[in-house]
Amino acid sequence: MVVLHVLFEHAAGYALFVVKEVEEIGMLLPQVEQSVLSLGKFNSMVSLAAFFPFRSAQAALENMNAISEGVVHADLKLFLETNLPLSGKKKANLGVSDAKIGAALQEEFTISIQTGGAVAEIIRGVRLHFHSLVKGLTAQAASKAQLGLGHSYSRAKVKFNVNRADNMIIQSIALLDQLDKDINTFSMRVREWYGYHFPELIKIVSENSMYCRLAQLIGNRKELSEESLESLEEVVMDSAKAQAILDASRSSMGMDISPIDLINIERFSNRVVSLAAYRLELQEYLRSKMSQVAPNLAALIGEVVGARLISHAGSLTNLAKYPASTVQILGAEKALFRALKTRGNTPKYGLIFHSTFIGRAAAKNKGRISRYLANKCTIASRIDCFSELPTSVFGDKLREQVEERLSFYETGEVPRKNVDVMTEAVKEATDVAAEMKRKLEKKEKKRKKREKKLQELAANGETNGEAEMEDGEADTPVVKKKKKKQAAEQTEEAESVETPVKAKKKQKAEDAEETTDNGAEETPVPPKKKKRKSEAVAEEAEEEAPEAVASEKKKKKKKKTE
Repeated sequence: MVVLHVLFEHAAGYALFVVKEVEEIGMLLPQVEQSVLSLGKFNSMVSLAAFFPFRSAQAALENMNAISEGVVHADLKLFLETNLPLSGKKKANLGVSDAKIGAALQEEFTISIQTGGAVAEIIRGVRLHFHSLVKGLTAQAASKAQLGLGHSYSRAKVKFNVNRADNMIIQSIALLDQLDKDINTFSMRVREWYGYHFPELIKIVSENSMYCRLAQLIGNRKELSEESLESLEEVVMDSAKAQAILDASRSSMGMDISPIDLINIERFSNRVVSLAAYRLELQEYLRSKMSQVAPNLAALIGEVVGARLISHAGSLTNLAKYPASTVQILGAEKALFRALKTRGNTPKYGLIFHSTFIGRAAAKNKGRISRYLANKCTIASRIDCFSELPTSVFGDKLREQVEERLSFYETGEVPRKNVDVMTEAVKEATDVAAEMKRKLEKKEKKRKKREKKLQELAANGETNGEAEMEDGEADTPVVKKKKKKQAAEQTEEAESVETPVKAKKKQKAEDAEETTDNGAEETPVPPKKKKRKSEAVAEEAEEEAPEAVASEKKKKKKKKTE
């Protein structure tokens, strides 16, 4: 006897349902569709066999990711092994909603799988009445689980999108191309508009952005004088051109223009100048982004051409999957299919033609160098796509190889072997990777130290707040400290007074010893010197006396204040 079991995956967990009267359900599909809507009729056909709730939101996300990829998770495998009758008289027939996961389950358990038809209708009914079929699960809890899992699933998909870094490059290179077209169109409009007033300026200045800046600076040509020569030189960066502009403005055959028209021309030229400045900023942004995402490709072929290759392929991963022959003619698809249709010569290069290498090669070697360059581009894109730490070491080495191949075509000098170059590149890349890891570790240590300091400061702030609350206890030790400081200051002053007297005594004793050593007679100490010593001592005592009196007065004042 065949028993149909239906597997249902919910945000709360896995559920296995047993379907009664499988033959009737298979035959009467319209009746099944009607009975699905009422819970009473649906309960008579379907009963819950087992339910496996997920341990956490993370486990639910892991299981849902596995199901979306068509992989049997360990939890699902354990659940089906314990609850599905795989051996015995009753043969299990499992119904699933997705054919992809059904094929994976069939390989894992060697059982018959059903998808679509009656199974789809039963799963629709289970989805409708799931919170009523499982005991202890409310409709609110089920909707919360679905909402939380939906958010985490979509967030994880966005986070682990392999194209997320390439999207910025694709958009920025597309905007760069659009800006080039727009700036060119707007500059031509400024030339035509301002040319009515000052037609000679077009012949002197040919660059678009410089012309717009000059139109903004000059305004009315009749107001130009020798004083404005310096400002013209700053824009043109050439004194001869600035003088030529000044001379042309004096003898111009342009028509007079009203101030309102000049204001409009100045505003429009200002917008064009700001667009040109923004284009330079965008190019710098693209350069920095390419150095992060595809440093080897950027080092080999340049940031702009590399970005165009990524944009044309759709992503860096797609570019890495392409063979070298496809990369060589990437961007020349129309010419390729035209050549295949008319049985003519196929194109030798596509977007890689904009690199400097093909332009430098001779006409007969252009095809050969484009083939070699496409080969190196595929290697660089694969290294960028699948390497963990982005470094431009391999790109620099590949560029050297292309340079050597160019010189080989021109002079016949034999280039280095690819094995030798790659061994050098691997050594350098390992050194660079070790340095980067060391820097990252240092940054992590610094960050941890900062966090510890912040925590300590926060803890000290709490203790200081507690100390300030206890005012009575905090006042007494402060007074004691002040008294100790004053006593220490008095002892230091007394020592400073005594030290010069002792030094004088030592000098006199040394002088006396020198005289005895030289054989001179010992002379008695005159009484006048003794008087001088006594006078010095008296003076010292007089100096100490007012200081002592002052200290006693301070102590009395402090006692009164206390």
